[in-house]
Amino acid sequence: MAFHKGKGKRRRKREKPEFDQQIVDLARVTRVTKGGKQLSFRACVVIGDHKGRVGYGVDKGKDVQIAVEKAVNKAKKNMIRVPIVNDSIPHRVDGKYSAAKVMLKPAPRGSGVIAGSSVRVVLELAGVPNASAKILGKTNNKINNIKATFVCLESFLPKAKETITKNKVKKQKKNQTEKKIKKDEKKEKQEKK
Repeated sequence: MAFHKGKGKRRRKREKPEFDQQIVDLARVTRVTKGGKQLSFRACVVIGDHKGRVGYGVDKGKDVQIAVEKAVNKAKKNMIRVPIVNDSIPHRVDGKYSAAKVMLKPAPRGSGVIAGSSVRVVLELAGVPNASAKILGKTNNKINNIKATFVCLESFLPKAKETITKNKVKKQKKNQTEKKIKKDEKKEKQEKK
């Protein structure tokens, strides 16, 4: 706990949140009912830890702050892990959601994230150091572009999981053979005695 000098007041240092968040889209929306128009706010929030985890959420609320909090809670439930290979994404991939089309491809070290608007936000919060992206669709809908980007990023996951499981199987086989060799050596020593 950090203490502040002077007049005996105590101040606690604020803990850094687990995820950084960025509001990508904030819109005022109305619903027409029998009683008249009901006004609410729609927030689209992207969260990430800059270490490979990223998520997005879209939700509505009567107040901007309520909408953002609800969207952050949804984003925490929709988290995915982005595999980073050689300081970039594993390979080129295209994704489509509704009218939005996005292309992601790896970039050499030192080039940074070359992308526009909402795709850049997703890649930066995911912690991808170098990547190139292009929005190929004719839509400027930020939410659909984010969803198309997530389609791209999710396409890496099965391959990444396969390699992880293959590595685990290799390690298990290696450990089993090492244990077997140790058992055989113990048997030989006991037989010699």
